[in-house]
Amino acid sequence: MTAGNTPILVSAYAASPAHTRWNPRLEHELLSSVCSLPGVAGLEVPWLGALHPHDVPWFLDNVPTGAQLSLTALPWVMRRCGEDSGYGIASPDHAGRASALADLRSLAADVRRVPHDSGASVEIINLHTAPRNGGSVQALSESLSEIADWDWGDAGLVVEHCDAAIPGRQVEKGFLRLDEEFAAIERSKTSVGLWLNWGRSVIELRDFDAVTAQISSVAQSGRLVGLTFSGASAVDGPYGMAWADAHLPMLSADPTSASLLDDAHLQSALVAAGDVPWHGLKVSRRPSDLTADDVTRTISENLLRVHASMLTA
Repeated sequence: MTAGNTPILVSAYAASPAHTRWNPRLEHELLSSVCSLPGVAGLEVPWLGALHPHDVPWFLDNVPTGAQLSLTALPWVMRRCGEDSGYGIASPDHAGRASALADLRSLAADVRRVPHDSGASVEIINLHTAPRNGGSVQALSESLSEIADWDWGDAGLVVEHCDAAIPGRQVEKGFLRLDEEFAAIERSKTSVGLWLNWGRSVIELRDFDAVTAQISSVAQSGRLVGLTFSGASAVDGPYGMAWADAHLPMLSADPTSASLLDDAHLQSALVAAGDVPWHGLKVSRRPSDLTADDVTRTISENLLRVHASMLTA
């Protein structure tokens, strides 16, 4: 597979205002229009204790037929980390790890609902190496061994790397380092892969070349399943504070964003990833985006940059 025909999953919750302000009509229009964009195979969908934050039956009835889904529990994980500092599948705290595993069992049950109750399919499950500032390679390895034995249908499991805890620096997620995640996967003797997000990597590394090298290293290991294109900024701006995980667009799609993800680094990332099975696009709607057409236009403008770079990667 070449970069030019790698399927793209678009993050629905980063773009949709309906997840915070429930509007069924708007979300229906948005899900349909995004899935009809060129090269889009499906959606990244958040799991917040359920398949939808407002109406699960509605979602299963309205997710576009044929859409391929990636489920992420990261918003839920961050909420639970705020309530319990020991929560997470990489936690050395027995109770915190057990709680995280129990939540993932619920997620697995929901995964099995999707092909029965909708025309969509779940392809990817994103796992996250909480807790913040205190995970253990051994605990993560044991969790992965257990999780991999559950019934996930046809979905593949990936650890989505987020920024690691770095002494003396305010972090966004503060999970395990990439080398620790890799070591835990190897120790677990499972087929769990790794998924990278350009924006989260630059938040962690603060260095363009280091991000490219990180992508290349994971690709060469054979564990890279997906790479998401999402920006970040070194300065405060219309999308939020400096170094926030605010899912900024590509710089050329919105120069006001001060996004560090410009066309040159997008191209470098694609080359470094090589024949990765999946790409992701995770960009927030512009502050002025109000309608489904507005949001679809924003996503389309970023997709155009990805497609242009994919053709020459």
